[in-house]
Amino acid sequence: MEALECIKTRRSVRKFTDQPVTREEMEPVIAAAAFAPSWKNTQIARYIVVTDPAKKQRLSDECMMDFAYNQKTATGAPAMVVMTMITGRSGFERDGSLSTSQGTHWQSFDAGIAAQTFCLAAHAVGLGTVIMGIYDEDKVKQVVDVPEGQEIAALIAIGHPAEEPICPKRKDVDTLMTFE
Repeated sequence: MEALECIKTRRSVRKFTDQPVTREEMEPVIAAAAFAPSWKNTQIARYIVVTDPAKKQRLSDECMMDFAYNQKTATGAPAMVVMTMITGRSGFERDGSLSTSQGTHWQSFDAGIAAQTFCLAAHAVGLGTVIMGIYDEDKVKQVVDVPEGQEIAALIAIGHPAEEPICPKRKDVDTLMTFE
């Protein structure tokens, strides 16, 4: 799949088949996501792939802040990825001082780039994803072992798509671009 086609055809998938997602399917996705650019090549993104049915159910029941839409998606996904980011690196100098006026915001920027790269890589190999931002981080940490020094950046449902969502209307280039 060519890059522009991948970008234009990737959709947020919320309905999946029952087919499991295997480690062998995940490895090339994670390997491709490792190429996401990051502040001074800090590569802060990490991926915890949850396939255990009991843990997935707990993520759905206990961690989605009673947001039924995400609970349904998480329950139906063969796997949930808890994407974390190493804190205190992106946007910082080696001595711990901030490099940018953006403060700690830069780590979220890098995590966002990594999440989109992950989702595009998954789409390129036939997997569907949706990035979910409504969750209780402390409760997720009670379900999944998040290493010290990392924060949760996003939860990503992943699996084999059961449907191909339609493309929502997109803004045109003249609306999006200003040329000075």
